[in-house]
Amino acid sequence: LALSDTILFLLQAERTVRSERKRRDSFGMFDGYDSCSEDSSSSSSSEDSDEEVPSLPASLPIIKTNGQVYTYPDGKAGMATCEMCGMVGVRDAFYSKTKRFCSVSCSRSYSSNSKKASILARLQGKPPTKKAKVLQKQPLMAKLAAYAQYQANQQNQVKSKTGKFHVKVPMGTSWGDLAEGVRVEVPNTDSGLPVKVYWIAGVIKLAGFKALLRYEGFDGDSGRDFWCNICVPDIHPVGWCAAGGKPLVPPKCKTIQHKCTNWKAFLVKCLTGAKTLPIDFSTKVQQSMQFPFKKLMRVEVVDKTHLCRTRVALVEQVIGGRLRLVYEECEDGSDDFWCHMYSPLIHSIGWSRGIGHRFKRSDVSKKLDGQVDAPGQLFAKVKDVDQSGEWFKDGMKLEAIDPLNLSAICIATVRKVLADGYLMIGIDGSEAADGSDWFCYHSTSPSIFPAGFCEINTIELTPPRGYTKLPFRWFDYLRETGSVAAPVKLFNKEVPNHGFRPGMKLEAVDLMEPRLVCVATVTRIVHRLLRIHFDGWEDEYDQWVDCESPDLYPVGWCQLTGYQLQPPAVLGELHSPRFLLCGHLYSHQNRALKQSQNSPTPDRIFVPV
Repeated sequence: LALSDTILFLLQAERTVRSERKRRDSFGMFDGYDSCSEDSSSSSSSEDSDEEVPSLPASLPIIKTNGQVYTYPDGKAGMATCEMCGMVGVRDAFYSKTKRFCSVSCSRSYSSNSKKASILARLQGKPPTKKAKVLQKQPLMAKLAAYAQYQANQQNQVKSKTGKFHVKVPMGTSWGDLAEGVRVEVPNTDSGLPVKVYWIAGVIKLAGFKALLRYEGFDGDSGRDFWCNICVPDIHPVGWCAAGGKPLVPPKCKTIQHKCTNWKAFLVKCLTGAKTLPIDFSTKVQQSMQFPFKKLMRVEVVDKTHLCRTRVALVEQVIGGRLRLVYEECEDGSDDFWCHMYSPLIHSIGWSRGIGHRFKRSDVSKKLDGQVDAPGQLFAKVKDVDQSGEWFKDGMKLEAIDPLNLSAICIATVRKVLADGYLMIGIDGSEAADGSDWFCYHSTSPSIFPAGFCEINTIELTPPRGYTKLPFRWFDYLRETGSVAAPVKLFNKEVPNHGFRPGMKLEAVDLMEPRLVCVATVTRIVHRLLRIHFDGWEDEYDQWVDCESPDLYPVGWCQLTGYQLQPPAVLGELHSPRFLLCGHLYSHQNRALKQSQNSPTPDRIFVPV
């Protein structure tokens, strides 16, 4: 673009933003949008009448296509779109003072030919027949897609009232591109043709990465609705078929075949003013599936046989951000540990020495080719704390989730204060004599609580093993043990607006067997704390998990990432092997004994992203 045109574009954009801000401020609409604005209105008396393409707002965002940059279609931003043939080119090269047409021929044809014929040609992705100095052909579908993106951007400003997962799940920061009513192009499985064809479908409901879709033309008929993962490669924005020469074919179902004889006009009517996916949606999906951890990177991770210390491990596998780590001393790869790359259980090399944490030195003297220490910036960051004033002290009492029994919140004691806000915590009545089961929690961890938390929130508090003075009372216990409770002000009191609700479905890691991701349900919510129930299993296997845990995923995460999803257990069909974990004997049914194909989560209550 010429310099003068660029300056004019910037000035106009600034004026548009200011006027829009002023208008919305006067109505208190900073957090919403008007879905019935005049920009999106359109009407048509019949399918055979002229179809009007809605005028696109001046504040429509820039669209990038094949490396070229355009705006639509005010004619003052350096580019213009021919209203007859759809050509996009330099505004100064267009015909007449208004710059509405790319040539004299288009200007004359506009007055004699129906605009509908031009729209239908562009809907098919046909090349323009008029000659002009242009940069890129722009069919109607692309205009509709551009307008749909504008609508989606406006909708993103509405505050979310649904369950929010850790922002590092795939598409976690881009989920605003999706909403009910969005139109997409999907394979038509009811065409009766031997070749792959597509048709337009609308999003009826969102459930995690899953979307309930309905083909255009079925209107209120839900009999042919179908679920699919919205992030798979077969889902495309409107206009993709026209741009790639793919056929759009309506379903052969008799339910809709009699409704319309002119499907081209039907599509123009139903897509005018509709929302669709952004052009780069599939690119965003692929980018969100790229993870910084690579095979043979070295990390420090908790020793699963002695929770009080860490060991060096090597990244062996990365799936959806989950890491399979193999302890460095293991030669056959069998001694492994699964966790998410943002888990609080893994750290950069040197972390243990830096904060004073126990560390088991490796006997391996020679590194394998390709081994490299994982950079520190790849790990989850904790908040800085000030330990110079009133702070945790050894012997202080508190309540904590038992790391060896995540369904229980227990009486616990601060056993050692480390640097950078870290604490070594022991569970009263269950500690090993050598402290090998002490567990490291950061002072801001959502898994530790002040004394009295369970009583206030009506949660069953597990007393120390062998303690007989029941019901348990904190004042009596502190007096008997000569202890003091950790001050309430030292604990993390932040409660994010997470949006989770009891009954929501999700996919969750079984943290007692962290290689497994299972179908699960949120059964209770206490501030930021979620009670996770694994479908088909007894309540004793429930786990308390933080709402921002990287071990909770939306429905469809396993399908998207290729991770094996454990289906709900069928009670009575599985045995209950007992296994020894860190000196504690637990009865824990192995959810891996029964493998089957991933089945869709029951169509009732889901967790949206």
